[in-house]
Amino acid sequence: MKKIIFCFVFFLSLKSFCFSQMQENAEPVPEQITSVPSAVQQVSPPNQRIEQTRVPASQAPQTNRNQNAPKRDALVLYQRGDYAGAISVCTAELVQNPLNVESYVVMCWALVRNGQYVEAEQRASDGLKISPHDLRLIEIFGEAKYYLGKNNGALEQFQRYVANAPQGASRLGTAYYFMGEIYIRQARYQHADIALSFAVRLEPSSDEWWVQLGYAREMAGNYTEAINAYDEALRLNEGATQAANGKNRVVSRLR
Repeated sequence: MKKIIFCFVFFLSLKSFCFSQMQENAEPVPEQITSVPSAVQQVSPPNQRIEQTRVPASQAPQTNRNQNAPKRDALVLYQRGDYAGAISVCTAELVQNPLNVESYVVMCWALVRNGQYVEAEQRASDGLKISPHDLRLIEIFGEAKYYLGKNNGALEQFQRYVANAPQGASRLGTAYYFMGEIYIRQARYQHADIALSFAVRLEPSSDEWWVQLGYAREMAGNYTEAINAYDEALRLNEGATQAANGKNRVVSRLR
């Protein structure tokens, strides 16, 4: 019995000695990692994400903005109605990159809305030298010419646009409307009827477009259809004076 106890005590002593030797020879344990390399960092789900301390914008480090950011800024300014601001941003972009077609597009939109038609015409022409088939530049080129009274040149650009624009293009209805207006200027009322009919088919909610369609039909002698157009304008806007006057004129002629 004593021999058994002695062997057991000897075994425990030997095990303790071996364990201490292993600890002395083992490599030191590294300190706990407090950050994860960005390449492998995992993002917590939104509902579990830890809120971090926010640095005031004035103290935040300035980083280089990507090349698309100014384009978006110019477009936002344009959409907000700050046409002068959009023009300024696009001008700066074109100084840095004279081949930036997107800058030409937004700039021309803003120039036309700002009433700077001569410059819009020139800038659109410059942009088309870089990208001759850009439909956005073709359409706004037509608008600039329209407002300058260059009817034939404007009509040519709008015809190019409608012939090549895909179905559902954002400016398709507008292009047909301008074509109709040009035909009215030229007293080509049947052509105006066709163009404006396409315009209101694509964008039926403009009472002003329906008024112009009614006028084109009235001038072409299509009185019944003219009344229909004037009625639609009045349905959209009860206070459309031009529509009411046009309808009264046509009704008096039919009596």
